[in-house]
Amino acid sequence: MTLGFIVGKFYPPHRGHKHLIDTARRQVDRLIVMIAHHPSQTIPGELRRAWLEEIHPDCEIHLVPDELEDDSRQWAEFTVGYLGRPPDVVFTSEDYGHEYARLMGARHVMVDHARAAVPVSGTLVRSEPLKHLGFLEPCVRAYFVRRVVLLGAESTGKTTLAQQLAERFSTTWVAEYGREHWERKVAGHSMSDPLPSWSHEEFVEIAAEQQARENLLAREANRVLICDTNAFATGTWHERYYQSRDARVDTIGAADKVDLYLLTAPDVAFVQDGFRDGEKFRYWMHEAFRAQLASCATPWQLIAGPYEERFEAAESAVAALLKESG
Repeated sequence: MTLGFIVGKFYPPHRGHKHLIDTARRQVDRLIVMIAHHPSQTIPGELRRAWLEEIHPDCEIHLVPDELEDDSRQWAEFTVGYLGRPPDVVFTSEDYGHEYARLMGARHVMVDHARAAVPVSGTLVRSEPLKHLGFLEPCVRAYFVRRVVLLGAESTGKTTLAQQLAERFSTTWVAEYGREHWERKVAGHSMSDPLPSWSHEEFVEIAAEQQARENLLAREANRVLICDTNAFATGTWHERYYQSRDARVDTIGAADKVDLYLLTAPDVAFVQDGFRDGEKFRYWMHEAFRAQLASCATPWQLIAGPYEERFEAAESAVAALLKESG
């Protein structure tokens, strides 16, 4: 059984790495890929391992601390000790590969040394991630895509603005799952009957589903993902109905990835569509969102005024975020 071996930082994994690993996998019976991680690196090693396990489920992915000098002999001795044997074949795209393999008594296969097949590097991706999304697999792409979340009370133009921004930036948007859930809940409901009540568990479900959909759609977004609310906001809706927050919802919300919040002000006419609570709750919700945003570290911007001005302000805010992000 032929054992192949690849070592690298995969910081982050890109399609050049995929080309290397795919090439190696076709030539050996068993392939071990080792990620060398250093604490100074901003992308956690465990996350890089999870990405490679998803991209290459037929390979063995190992994570080790990067504690050695850039010395082929040290790395050769470490590799043999770690594996318990020398690999049969070492695959690299680097100049060190031949000497590193020779010191282990392994054969070396150089793959796309000139970066002609896949012209990208981890340094390029880290320096300008949004310009190099095309070189990333979906799970990695989702990490670098910027996320803009719209918050707002009912009937403040939030959903329409989300759709407009997605169209303007040629990307996708995440609809509000809570609205979808409520419409199913009241389907066939008679207007003469009291509205159904909410349970604590429903808010937990809504927060989890909203976040799951967001993370899935981030994989296909074009530079920025526009989100019509998020799990963080679900906690505020729970507070509106129960006068308290739910720790389970807040735990889910704490895992939200947000680069910019846009808060839509309740200074436009309220429109009752048959599903909304009513105008009297709009100002409480707005102030609750505003207070929470004021105390969090994520940048946010108030979007107010006539609808045309709102779009222009939101468009400028997203454009500035993308320019800053590379």
